[in-house]
Amino acid sequence: MIDSSTSKRINEIIESGESAVILTHRNPDGDAIGSSTALAIYLRKRNVPVNIIIPNDVPDFLKWLPGCDMITIFKNDSTRCRELVNDAGTLFFLDFNEPDRVEELKEEILSSTANKILIDHHQNPFDFADIVISDTSRGSVGEMIYEFIVDLGGKELLDNDIATSLYVAIITDTGNFRHSSSYPGVFHIVGELMNYGIEKDKIFTNVYDSYSENRMKLMGFCMLEKMTIFKEYNTAYISITQEELQRFDHQIGDTEGFVNIPFSMVGIKFTALFIEKKGYVKISFRSKGTFSVSAFSKKHFNGGGHVNAAGGQDDGSLSDILNKFESLLPDYEDELRD
Repeated sequence: MIDSSTSKRINEIIESGESAVILTHRNPDGDAIGSSTALAIYLRKRNVPVNIIIPNDVPDFLKWLPGCDMITIFKNDSTRCRELVNDAGTLFFLDFNEPDRVEELKEEILSSTANKILIDHHQNPFDFADIVISDTSRGSVGEMIYEFIVDLGGKELLDNDIATSLYVAIITDTGNFRHSSSYPGVFHIVGELMNYGIEKDKIFTNVYDSYSENRMKLMGFCMLEKMTIFKEYNTAYISITQEELQRFDHQIGDTEGFVNIPFSMVGIKFTALFIEKKGYVKISFRSKGTFSVSAFSKKHFNGGGHVNAAGGQDDGSLSDILNKFESLLPDYEDELRD
């Protein structure tokens, strides 16, 4: 994944002994948390003082992961987070590739003189890191962190904790290997991780069988009342208002995976999830086949991402945005029915 000169440079940075901070995006998913904790444990084993910073909360179904003790939440302790970034010798950016994704810490990051290393799999990375490790063909950053460690000569430092975090990163971002990004190399990596004694059945239970009653009721409500289907365009979407989130006592991570629900129906190739926030609407897009939700999101909803998985947002009202989305579907009829 990285050439010998780059690996040598990174090893020199790590061996300098300076502190490191790992940053990932708001509303972190399994890939963001799993990749960050795996890298943090590895760096700690190389005697690097390391911290992880996240803009907001860790979802409950991920708080059991090893390494979560190194996480500081910006919204809970902004002063400490700013101090950690300003004092760091190295900043790692995982699972995002534009500085806006770290929100209030953007200016500190851009002005920092620390070594900046980006490891990501999203399209069109911004130019703000000294070392950019970007591969859009990868289904998860977890795969990239595994190869990053191996390329640095650190395979002997891999252990059960690192393997567990990486396994969570991989299964959550590949949809348990359902997505088209699950190329053969992913299964080789997972096979290697199994050698460290990870408990895959227990991991699955912790990640997918630990939802709250309210989350399950919210999902049922969305399927019964909030899912709109356009059979003529092989498309379906779910929309959720702020009032509805409050009604079901929404917690961070509760809507994870909701965008994929319509794919359980025959013929659906394009899905969307619209969630009303304060002042804007957060949007997730997914597709099957060659229809690029990244291009769709970038053109119409200020977003981007992967060919089959992307996000966006809009400052309009939820009803106006839904009308806009529906009005766009006829323009893509041929692509969606192909």
